[in-house]
Amino acid sequence: MPTSPTIATVSSHSALQIMKGAKDEGFNTLLICDKKREKFYKRFNLVDEFLLVDEFKDILDEKIQKQLNDKNCVLIPHGSFVEYIGGRETMRVNVPMFGNKKVLEWEADRRKSYEWFKKAGIKVPHSFLKPDEIDRLTLVKLFGAKGGRGYSLVKSSEEFKEKVGHFDSEKMQLQEYILGTRFYPHFFYSPLTGENELTGIDLRYESNADGLPRMPADFYMAPTYVVTGNFPITMRESLLPDVFEIADKLTETSKKLFPPGLTGPYSLEMVCNDKLELYVFEISARIVAGTNVGIPGSPYSYLKYGKEMSMGRRIAMEIKKAISENRLDDVVS
Repeated sequence: MPTSPTIATVSSHSALQIMKGAKDEGFNTLLICDKKREKFYKRFNLVDEFLLVDEFKDILDEKIQKQLNDKNCVLIPHGSFVEYIGGRETMRVNVPMFGNKKVLEWEADRRKSYEWFKKAGIKVPHSFLKPDEIDRLTLVKLFGAKGGRGYSLVKSSEEFKEKVGHFDSEKMQLQEYILGTRFYPHFFYSPLTGENELTGIDLRYESNADGLPRMPADFYMAPTYVVTGNFPITMRESLLPDVFEIADKLTETSKKLFPPGLTGPYSLEMVCNDKLELYVFEISARIVAGTNVGIPGSPYSYLKYGKEMSMGRRIAMEIKKAISENRLDDVVS
């Protein structure tokens, strides 16, 4: 690949941030764009070239991949890759992709994620194997990056049957609901430096769960957890060493499970109880939409770099550094 690749992604999720970060670091940009969204993305003047498709899965087409390779593209995966293309299907994409694309399969399958967590020795909520085992408040979660859509909260097998019905172990996880405050720290692991960097923290704004407290006391509706936005947030500083320890354990364990392991951006989804214990309930093993609150930067990225540094720009900076050190193969797969 020539020394100046084109940074590419699909038109959703964190595409604006990725395009802006690439432009800030001097790269050309290409957006694989749903035809209906072209007008929107043109408003920001961040895209040098649009590759129009009918649907995101068109990226699996060999003709599309040839066009991307002819333009020397490096693909930046985000949540829409996991949800609309699929973790396993992404493995078929024969275009250089930032990070280790093997990790997307471990993210998409919650059973594999839990195997990873347990081998890393970190605290996780209990996961029930079947509805009959449910004996406490439990969140029914669907596999994949669905932004909270389709989740249900139940406290017994009877309530599961009433709210959900059929249990499919290939598509659902029954996860103990830990009461506490939620945090979604964003990390970047650099294989060039061997360092984990905290680049920000967010909290999700969910419908209708975050709207229900505004209703009268005698009103009841079952909560849903569809992510509609994100808030920036900071964390009690005395908890941050524990957060870094968890991140370090996960990245080191990943090197054994799927070499060369987790690289580039990722986010831990965790809850802190009133004993100040941290439980990890999920991982997003690529850039998350919550990093959009960190444009142009966050308090933590400023502490690290002393300048504006979004996750999108951090990705582009890593690619630029890898090229200068003739190590691009270490940051793409």
